[in-house]
Amino acid sequence: MLYGRDALLTAIDARLSGGGGVALHGPPGIGRSVLLDTVAAQAAARGDLVLRLRPARGERGLAYAGAADLVRQVPAGAVAALAPAPRHWLAALRQGRPPRTGGPALARRLVLPELLAHCARIVPVLIVIDDAQWLDPQSAELIAFAMRRRPGPRIRALIATKTVKAMRLCPAPAVELTVPPLEPDDLAAMLEAHGLPCRAASRLHQASAGNPYVALALSKGQDARDWAAERLRELPAEVRETLLVAALATTPTPSLLLLRAGRDDAERELRAAAAAGIIDSRLRFTPPLLGQVLADETPAAERFAVHTALAVAATDPIDALRHRALRTNRPDAAVAGALADAARRCAQRGADRTAAELYVLAADRCPHGLAADRLNWLVTAARTAITGGSPALARKAADAVLSARTAPPAHRVRARLVLIDLAGQDLAGMAETLAAALAEAGDDPALLAPVRLRLTWQAFLMGDADRAAAHAREAEQAARQAADPTTEAMALSALAQILRTRGEPGWRDSLDRALALPAAPAPDWLHYGPQYTAARFALFDDRLDEARADLLTLLAVAEHDRIGEARVEVLRSLSEVATRAGRCQEALRYAHRAARAAQDAGLSPGPTWYTAAVAELAGGSLAAAAGFARRGIRASEQESDGLYLRRCLHALGQAELRAGDTRAGVATLRRLRDSEAESGSADPMIVRWHADLAAGLAALGEHAEAASTLARARTVANGLGAVPALAGYLDRAAAIVQSESGRADDAVQLSTAAAHLFEQLRQPVEQAHALLVAGGAERRRRRYAAARVAIGAALALFMAADARPWAEETERALIRTETPDQGLTSTELRIAAMVRDGASNREIASRLYLSVKTVEATLTRVYRKLGVRSRTQLLSRLAVSEITGLS
Repeated sequence: MLYGRDALLTAIDARLSGGGGVALHGPPGIGRSVLLDTVAAQAAARGDLVLRLRPARGERGLAYAGAADLVRQVPAGAVAALAPAPRHWLAALRQGRPPRTGGPALARRLVLPELLAHCARIVPVLIVIDDAQWLDPQSAELIAFAMRRRPGPRIRALIATKTVKAMRLCPAPAVELTVPPLEPDDLAAMLEAHGLPCRAASRLHQASAGNPYVALALSKGQDARDWAAERLRELPAEVRETLLVAALATTPTPSLLLLRAGRDDAERELRAAAAAGIIDSRLRFTPPLLGQVLADETPAAERFAVHTALAVAATDPIDALRHRALRTNRPDAAVAGALADAARRCAQRGADRTAAELYVLAADRCPHGLAADRLNWLVTAARTAITGGSPALARKAADAVLSARTAPPAHRVRARLVLIDLAGQDLAGMAETLAAALAEAGDDPALLAPVRLRLTWQAFLMGDADRAAAHAREAEQAARQAADPTTEAMALSALAQILRTRGEPGWRDSLDRALALPAAPAPDWLHYGPQYTAARFALFDDRLDEARADLLTLLAVAEHDRIGEARVEVLRSLSEVATRAGRCQEALRYAHRAARAAQDAGLSPGPTWYTAAVAELAGGSLAAAAGFARRGIRASEQESDGLYLRRCLHALGQAELRAGDTRAGVATLRRLRDSEAESGSADPMIVRWHADLAAGLAALGEHAEAASTLARARTVANGLGAVPALAGYLDRAAAIVQSESGRADDAVQLSTAAAHLFEQLRQPVEQAHALLVAGGAERRRRRYAAARVAIGAALALFMAADARPWAEETERALIRTETPDQGLTSTELRIAAMVRDGASNREIASRLYLSVKTVEATLTRVYRKLGVRSRTQLLSRLAVSEITGLS
């Protein structure tokens, strides 16, 4: 299956459908061959004659090898239609013999065009050539000549090469297309299809630069170094030498480093490398593996010589120090000490990534006599690399600490904490590491507090609220003993979230205590602090102006987050606030900005995909919302993240219900309900699924379960002192239940009251949704003018909020007000449609998953409403167009 190539396939088809040719080019592994296979298979399925060539490197020196392969695929009837002399020439080619010298050269060149023209008179012809750069020159010239003869729209060509232009092998009109790298989402879909976890896609996209072959090789633990080495060997020696300087330089630029380092012709050589797709315009290797392989495969003496030249060329003293240290692999106490001092200066000015690199280099140059200093530098490097946005370096430093037998317990705990923090939402997979950290922390409260805090997050994500609360209280106590107010505030903030999720009123006290502490979480930890928790709770409580103001303040701080997680979380929350406030396009912008930031940082994608799904539900498309929700579900399941699994289930259930797949939506929301019950979650304001499930159940005729779902939600909400917005959600759902139960008068009253409430709360999308429900109930009462007024008001609100999927749904509802529905509910209309088709009561019950008694009772209501006494009278009374539209 192809991923992310729909636009390219469309462009190819658009060109080939009218004749002409397409020349594709792109680096090895980018997917040219798969594209050619797909187009060729589609053409063959249409009955076209597909002539395929895939020359190999060794065949370039075999004259007419490509032409011979081509004519072997031509039907025998086409060859037989030629004159004897051309047939003799073709026979020689088929046998792999070059044509004899002598004879009119033009006559020989005309044979291939004549042969293709004869084939095209019978069936359209598509010539497909892969790796055309290896086509022998004699065959290339014959094919190019045939294409220049303007063979007509029934002869087309699709040619693929690495970098060599192949337009001359295409008939006019021809277009040249580049096969681009896969986008992160498309690469994620491809890797998921191969069984890879969603989160791996972000890391692999960066490592492969979107090249699917490299990404798959790396994902399977295979060595793609041979692929990289082969690409580098194709370059001239002088280009490789300049690229080596670029690979070893800290910030390679032609003017400041490469020219100063002795590469006088660097600009021309870099242009050649860029043309070959080895580097981009910023001199970054694409993928980075190319630079790593180039450096690793270069003899040490050559690398040391380049570092010597770069040390002389460097204008920054720290950069010069780094290259002087890399001139040799020998330990040197003075060099190690100088590197550590430089690392400290970099950290003080906020250059954490450079500081981490220098600390690791200092540890590498450290002699055995400074083993204690080496471990100190590695521990510092591990944490600094995280804040500097270099997870690979952080993992390398942490692993080096843990592999050292002499590392003290405190160092081992700090190294394990780095590995735990690198896991993101996948804390379920860190159970062994957390257990080891807890054991090594002993009785030291300064070590116990951060370990207990992470155990809190792990238990909360996995749905064990009791264990999470216990860990949070122990983390708070240990942090207080260690005089660590920042960790104490984060533990209290986590406890407040747990208590609120469980529906316990004590969350307010925990949050107030956290806010009162003199905590100063770094920008990287902002989303775990009390200020962010308070902003989230304001969102839950529909205090949207307050939430937005607080989040914008936090965003200014989070922009300094070099890990990216805090920035992503604040952006996600801003998107959710915008959705509730009816600023649907703003919600989409924040959501997709958060998703891009999460991809760039290699973070767990489940939370951002949930936010994107919610934003798409409001202002994008239902199909996109369902896609994001399903991917979020998979990501959350892979990381055992029960919290966002439930949220993604809610988004998917809403998308399915609104798309008309009511039964699937109800099944999804029932799964959410069961998961929430298992986890101990209780606050209906956090994940507001109750109203959606009740509405779906009512549409299926399950009125009793729908009513009990709403009643339970009201009971819990009253115990928590719920905010007014929840009453609006539940009243609107109750109106749907009443309307589907045949009590349209009560439905109008409830939904109108909900609309007024949402208007006061300044939530226009929810207000419009309530008006849409009121309009449907008015239609059931056969008050079509009132229905048009309510639905028209809803449409105006949806359009003002730019809530596109809602507006489309409302436009369809407005059209239905022109067609009377006899006052029947959707369930009644559905059953009436099945009666029309001749189904028995038992068959209807089986297909709709209802009891026979429910079907009988529903038909009794239909008969009463329509004033009929039999099925025959029902069919004559109810317009066929009515039941057809809803069946």
